[in-house]
Amino acid sequence: MPARRTTLPRAAVPAAAALAAALALLTACGGAHRTHGAGASQVRRPAHASAPASGPGAPPGVGSRLRSRIPAASRQVVAVYGEDADAAGSTVVFYTRRGGRWHAEHRWPAHNGRRGWTADHHEGDLRSPVGVFTLSDAGGVLPDPGSRLPYTPSAAFAAPRTWSRSHWHDFDYVVAIDYNRVRGTSPLDPTRPAGRRKGGGIWLHVDHRGGTSGCVSLPASGMAYLLRALDPARHPVIVMGDRAALAA
Repeated sequence: MPARRTTLPRAAVPAAAALAAALALLTACGGAHRTHGAGASQVRRPAHASAPASGPGAPPGVGSRLRSRIPAASRQVVAVYGEDADAAGSTVVFYTRRGGRWHAEHRWPAHNGRRGWTADHHEGDLRSPVGVFTLSDAGGVLPDPGSRLPYTPSAAFAAPRTWSRSHWHDFDYVVAIDYNRVRGTSPLDPTRPAGRRKGGGIWLHVDHRGGTSGCVSLPASGMAYLLRALDPARHPVIVMGDRAALAA
């Protein structure tokens, strides 16, 4: 494994970091978490936490529409299989491409937006965006666990203590999903190239056993695994959506 690439300068200016953190946490998937506590137990879970067997061409369950958006150079895919277009339960599977086939390396139970999925994401819709997105930058409250992606460790990621205690560790580990953001910057960067209305701050982060405001969450052990496994040299992407949208 190559040497760790920790990028402290991104959070080196306290005032700028504090402003970025405040803006990001207000618009990221943590932004509406404070309302989740009472409804988390009502989230629909997947009927099963399995994914199809590996196969050639594209990760299993991914149809031609999204398959065409996976860069030819990609050798790592994080696939998020949402159980239903209007459900918050999903399964995350990490695939690597070897010998012309996609192989499932690990899988975890996960959550997506608490209202499900959308192909036209907007800020505040509480749905996760369907699509294929690159994975370029990471960070979190906790120290770098050995990430190959540039990693910004900062207390600025911490969820406000006014939120429910169940959400306090959501951002211990974060991988930014490159939806309406500037690649090569901290996940806390609030810049939205397509405008604020299109939302942003869509992350992979630690699960709190309930739906999110648009992010994808999985167990802390899964986040640590992905941070160590995702390799910029292998051009990792995330393919995400409900199963019907993925298969189209």
